[in-house]
Amino acid sequence: MRYPTPSELALAARTLAEEHPGHARLRRTGTSRGGRPLWLLSVEPGGRPLGAGVLVVAGAHANEPVGGATALDLARRVLHDPAIPAGRGWHFLLCADPDGAALHRTPRPASLLDYHRNFFRPPGPEQPEWAPSLLPPDRLPPETLALTALIDELRPVLQVSLHGTDLGGTWVQLTRDIPGLAEPFAASAAGLRIPVETGASDAAGWPSPGPGIFVMPRRGADAAGAFHPEDIRLSTWYHAHRYAGTTAIVEVPMWASDLVDDPAPHPDPRGALRLLAGRLTADAALVARVRDRVGEVPGRTDTGPGDVRAAAGREAGARGADPEAADPEAAALLRAVDWTLALIPRIAVEWTGAGAPAEATAAAIASIDAFGRRLSLRAAAMLLRVLRSQGHPAAPGLDRLVTGWCEEFAARFQARRIPVTAQVEHQSRTVLAAYERLVAAGTAGTAGAVNA
Repeated sequence: MRYPTPSELALAARTLAEEHPGHARLRRTGTSRGGRPLWLLSVEPGGRPLGAGVLVVAGAHANEPVGGATALDLARRVLHDPAIPAGRGWHFLLCADPDGAALHRTPRPASLLDYHRNFFRPPGPEQPEWAPSLLPPDRLPPETLALTALIDELRPVLQVSLHGTDLGGTWVQLTRDIPGLAEPFAASAAGLRIPVETGASDAAGWPSPGPGIFVMPRRGADAAGAFHPEDIRLSTWYHAHRYAGTTAIVEVPMWASDLVDDPAPHPDPRGALRLLAGRLTADAALVARVRDRVGEVPGRTDTGPGDVRAAAGREAGARGADPEAADPEAAALLRAVDWTLALIPRIAVEWTGAGAPAEATAAAIASIDAFGRRLSLRAAAMLLRVLRSQGHPAAPGLDRLVTGWCEEFAARFQARRIPVTAQVEHQSRTVLAAYERLVAAGTAGTAGAVNA
């Protein structure tokens, strides 16, 4: 099994709708900046949905293609298994960012290097879920507006965002706790030999009601951390709260590493973080020196608040516009390179500052190690695509760097491939478990009302 493309997802969804008239329907719910359709598959067994439903969002991050396959799998399960509560229906946004997906071209990666050969992940302001936390309302991209309009229309008891990571383990982020989710989540991961990422760097410092389950900050808490400049409470994940809904973000790895599931105390977290910050800074400098040899691209997106936006602005001012860089694919790649490089100084400061943890598990430090490696690697991989397309003389050297970093990453974390079928199975099980527990708690019968 490989990861389906957006067009393949739409074709499969259309076939499902044709095979199940009156129970499934496919409609266009918006258009991307590049003119690509945003497709919504709705499954409503019996034709008379009751109670609150579920909105499943796939493809919000272009480099995390498993979500579309999981969305189709869930749709088929809801259609064919009468034991699954249908509620007010299950609705599947098949690909929230089809423009990004068109630039990330790795349907069947055989290795980390293969995965990064055609890698793309847009900057934060161009990501449908993150854009509201970085841009004013009048500048939101159409993908974000389509997603929030869907939430307003459907008022889901549960919004699920299907995500993935290149190497590591599985974890779930919740905007509200779902009691009882940790047990079936852990059982599914164990049965499929997927490690639980107990110290996920994305959720550093957040409450954890169970291994690999993290609850996001509430209002009044410090929402920004060492890994994201955004205020997550402004993201589309929290939009469901207007209707008493809950959002779950389900992460699953392409390659697994048992290092991210090691509960042993790390002997020197602060010392380790200093070393990781130094390596991250040095690696980013290598990429930045190559980046400085490539002209600036018109159409930059403001990157974000605070230090990140200021750093990006300084970079933009330091480079002159290159008239030969008008290629939109190269422009998108370079915006993403600049966004990634601009994040790194702030992260390095956080890792070495007074707030660095004096105590941490080996799993938490391993997750941070992986996070730092992938930042520099992603920037280098996207820059390499531009250099190759231009026949730039720096391409061979950067190619060797990307190859070496991929090999080191896989070796350090003893990476083992998780079959796509197992990734899909685990995400589907977790989504169903989350909804079943909301139904059992009675939440599904009360969600949908406007929350003042």
